[in-house]
Amino acid sequence: MELPQDGRHRAFIEQVRPAVDCGRSALKRVLGEPIDVEADVIAEGHERIACALLHAPAGSTSWTAVPMTALREDVWQASFVPAALGRHRYTVAAWIDAFATWRHKLLRRTERDDVALALREGAALVRAAAARARGPERGALLAYAASLESDAPLEERRRSASSEALRELMAAAPDRSLETVYDPPLEAVVERPLARYGAWYEFFPRSSAPGRHGTLATAARHLSYVAEMGFDVVYLPPIHPIGNSHRKGRNNGLQASSADPGSPWAIGSAGGGHKSIHEELGTLEDFAGFRREAERLGIEVALDIAFQCSPDHPYVREHPLWFARRPDGSVQFAENPPKKYEDIFPIEFGTPEWRELWQELRDVVLFWVGQGVKVFRVDNPHTKPFDFWRWLIADVQRSHPDTIFLAEAFSRPRVMFRLAKLGFSQSYTYFTWRNTKQELTDYFTELKAIRDWFRPNLWPNTPDILHEYLQTGGRPAFMARAALAATLGASYGIYGPAFELLEHTPREPGSEEYFDSEKYEVKRWDLEHEDSLRQFLGKLNEIRRANPALQGDDTLTFRHIDNDQLVCYSKTSPTGDNVVLVVVSLDPEQVQSGFIDVPLDEWSLDAQDPYHAHELLSGRSHEWQGPRVFVTLSPAECPACVFRIEAPHRTSERDFDYFA
Repeated sequence: MELPQDGRHRAFIEQVRPAVDCGRSALKRVLGEPIDVEADVIAEGHERIACALLHAPAGSTSWTAVPMTALREDVWQASFVPAALGRHRYTVAAWIDAFATWRHKLLRRTERDDVALALREGAALVRAAAARARGPERGALLAYAASLESDAPLEERRRSASSEALRELMAAAPDRSLETVYDPPLEAVVERPLARYGAWYEFFPRSSAPGRHGTLATAARHLSYVAEMGFDVVYLPPIHPIGNSHRKGRNNGLQASSADPGSPWAIGSAGGGHKSIHEELGTLEDFAGFRREAERLGIEVALDIAFQCSPDHPYVREHPLWFARRPDGSVQFAENPPKKYEDIFPIEFGTPEWRELWQELRDVVLFWVGQGVKVFRVDNPHTKPFDFWRWLIADVQRSHPDTIFLAEAFSRPRVMFRLAKLGFSQSYTYFTWRNTKQELTDYFTELKAIRDWFRPNLWPNTPDILHEYLQTGGRPAFMARAALAATLGASYGIYGPAFELLEHTPREPGSEEYFDSEKYEVKRWDLEHEDSLRQFLGKLNEIRRANPALQGDDTLTFRHIDNDQLVCYSKTSPTGDNVVLVVVSLDPEQVQSGFIDVPLDEWSLDAQDPYHAHELLSGRSHEWQGPRVFVTLSPAECPACVFRIEAPHRTSERDFDYFA
């Protein structure tokens, strides 16, 4: 075995945290969010160690160094806040701190001659540091070196060597010539805050004009309705031309009439493909108007990216090798037995022309970025190659680091996790199918453990999914699922107006498909219906905006409540001054009650003093005391309570309407 390049490097860095897949994937953070780094560092013998956290934007040739402090034995810690969007590198450097080692030994020496000789050794170390220093620090170090080997009394020189001022000067001019650097560096992707926190609302523009096919212009008028409910993102299903060949009829029927508009996911016709707009929706100018209106209302526009084609898509004619053929020569349509999608051709990513295919699909995304879109919901990404997404997302974000990608992949857990590690900003989850207390607790505890790289976006319904709980639970079920989605997750979304108008009829018993699904027809929605959850959703979003605790997932903690029909959990803001406690009834029919165990010490509450629980959905305020409190939830009134917990000193009494 060959000798090392330099065997004098003595600090050994065992591990740096956080790291995703041992550094093979990137950590996720948003702008302004700190990255707290820990490192396990050791060295042989009794030498003292010094460590620095190194960080830099991708492409930078120099590091910014942050001194690390000892957290506990052999564990060091420091933080940094990336100053820009995009990719950042971070690592740790460690070295033997000769001065700290010398000073530690000096303080333990007792013999006079031994101390005198040690002071001369220290003077040499200080003089060497002066040679590395710049500015007034250099002169100060030279003065200390002279004092250590002067004729001054021994105890005076010893005090000088032990001073905090000298320690700080020496720490600022370390000898890092034999440092060890953890290699390769780790990586973090820094995105906009919207990648962590936001409320999404999905609707079909073609259903935005009562009595006729809607347009982007009529959809723009619908945006004020979305804004009044407090949503941050409006997500549109595909707005491209729809194919005529094998067009689906109502309820996914194989025969379509001339009046059936077809599925928006059957993309492409003689009118164009993924870079075109359906002629009945309007033009690119109309889309620009829609986007400007959304911006005026403080809403971002998200578009669907569905890389699949109708038989009429221009790609089918222009790039025949991009599609798989069956033995009879026909193009293979999409299927997931027993489901069949005769109106869709999947793209063949195994084509010999894969380079041209990848570049074209990347250009589709860049085309819409050029139209002002920076948020994309990606349809079925788990059916395309992993390396394709790794390349596309990195390539787009290299020039547009403010672009956000949401993965719609209801697939196996490890496949969903891999997509997140490849670069997707957010991910759909199994929330829709987690309905019992145990299911919710187990699942969200699992998601919290991977929060460094997996950001969940919770949807109680989608155009494809109407869960049995919503089919049978009535209005309380919709309210409970909305409250869970909006408070369990920093990001959540609904498919509306189906959700707020309590659309609950399945296509047939046992199906999760909607009857008269909007995927296959233009719907007529009564937005002013008296039973609408419009105001309830608006209140939830108002609460989310007013409480920083609900704008992240890091602090989600389930709390004990002695009723299996009630789920209870809390979240706390990063500063610790905003505490939210949520209780949701999972029973849409019966009144449910239970005792909550309140963590008084954790929330700095005194067991002897009352504290305030302001219920934000109803506006009522309660005065609680002690570690156990009793709550009752009635589905007829509201199956959820969202409490802001406050000690008396945190607020003024005028904020509360007390009652016994």
